[in-house]
Amino acid sequence: MYNILEAKTAFSRLIAALEQGEQKEIVIARNGRPVARLVPLAGRGSGPRIGLLEGRFKAPKDFDARNAEVARLFLKRA
Repeated sequence: MYNILEAKTAFSRLIAALEQGEQKEIVIARNGRPVARLVPLAGRGSGPRIGLLEGRFKAPKDFDARNAEVARLFLKRA
């Protein structure tokens, strides 16, 4: 349980903990009395998304072959 000042100070960290699945809920209190609960949105996956397509997608061997050309096209000055 976090009091309002603690939650305000650490809000970004608390949200990250929810997103990464480190916390299932965070209770916020005023004067020691719980008044709010932060929870992840339903239907949203928790935890990091690294490797999401592992084993489902294989990049072609020449995937990066045209990087220089693409960069030149995007960075071309008008």
